[in-house]
Amino acid sequence: MTLAPAPSACPEAPRDHGGGLDAAVARWGGTRDAWLDLSTGINPVTFPIQKLTSDDWACLPDAAAQNRLTRAARTFWNVPASAEVLAAPGASALIAQMPVLAPAGRVDIPAPTYNEHAAAFRAHGWQITDQAPSARVLVHPNNPDGRLWSAEDVTAPITIIDESFCDVTPEASMVELTARDRVVVLKSFGKFWGLAGMRLGFAIAQPTTIARMRDMIGPWAVSGPALRIGAVALEDHDWAAATRQRLTQDAARLDALINAPVVGGTSLFRLYDVGDAKTWQDRLAAHHVWSRIFPYSSRWVRLGLPGTPAQWEHLERALAANGLSDRS
Repeated sequence: MTLAPAPSACPEAPRDHGGGLDAAVARWGGTRDAWLDLSTGINPVTFPIQKLTSDDWACLPDAAAQNRLTRAARTFWNVPASAEVLAAPGASALIAQMPVLAPAGRVDIPAPTYNEHAAAFRAHGWQITDQAPSARVLVHPNNPDGRLWSAEDVTAPITIIDESFCDVTPEASMVELTARDRVVVLKSFGKFWGLAGMRLGFAIAQPTTIARMRDMIGPWAVSGPALRIGAVALEDHDWAAATRQRLTQDAARLDALINAPVVGGTSLFRLYDVGDAKTWQDRLAAHHVWSRIFPYSSRWVRLGLPGTPAQWEHLERALAANGLSDRS
């Protein structure tokens, strides 16, 4: 596969995200439930939610529930014995805290990538540069191009490895590096399990680092329902294996459908070089399909996966109507 050259990313690029469906509906009409939102990399087939108890909602989360979640996370991600796990209300909440782990200095955040890392470091007075950095952030796999890093890339005194999308390729995880001091691996629950609204994320690092982060997020940071659902999901390894297989098949199906070169991605999202990204987005939006484009590239469109047969049919109709499909 020949990759299109990566666009240069301006450090001051606006903070954009997937989603924004309400704005699309306001411009192109229809109702939210009639749209197909492919602008995020969230698994469209969510982990099944089990019945919650009244205590999950009414009581402060107790140590037993928190310990069960932590044990499940340790097992699922093969966390080194010397490292600890901290659950938090979403990976974004942890990203916002990363800059305070050390005095402000220089941080290397290879771009283009998820923009909240740079925003968090700038907000705390850090300079973003690849020249003699004291910290480095690696998004692994990278968003949006799916680039994978390696242990040889962990070169700064402090390294944050954002593995929000790594659960589709667990063999690529660098969680074993958390046996080292000042290496932090971040995990997102919402992407792979499809439950982004639950707001659950994890930090894995050495005990002194986790202790400091625990003090920053405070007690009872994770809700009772999130503790229960997260533990059950992380304990269900069969669901995870079946989901990885399905996502791989669906990503290949999407690539076969799109009449554009694949730049990269993961099995949760695919990145295409379409030539004119804004025109592509507008043409799909006219048929109520929402996609993701980027302020640093006029050529790239990122698409998540449809989930149901009806959603796949919706996408195929939109592509065919615009001559954008290999099946047109």
